[in-house]
Amino acid sequence: MELIKTGLLFVLTAFAEIVGCYLPYLWLREGRSAWLVIPGAVSLALFAWLLTLHPTGAGRTYAAYGGVYIATAVFWIWAAEGKRPDAWDLTGAAVCLLGMGIIVFGPRGA
Repeated sequence: MELIKTGLLFVLTAFAEIVGCYLPYLWLREGRSAWLVIPGAVSLALFAWLLTLHPTGAGRTYAAYGGVYIATAVFWIWAAEGKRPDAWDLTGAAVCLLGMGIIVFGPRGA
């Protein structure tokens, strides 16, 4: 159960960061309303807070989070931008998740 809880926390953290960056992108690159910066800032604050909820130390959390972020961003390509990820996107995300698994589940000395 702890594994599922931690995995969901990683994914939620990644979505908060992606949304926090994507909303200002819409304003700056797509000509949308500047008001998108406000929910973007709230989402980035949520992202920072969610990082503090992870059970391991900051460095290891950030390293493992990077793999989940990449995989979540590949999903974002499809879900938010309507572009289907190709085999290279999916392979790269899988390699990153493998790296995350090594960081999280690797045996640690006492």
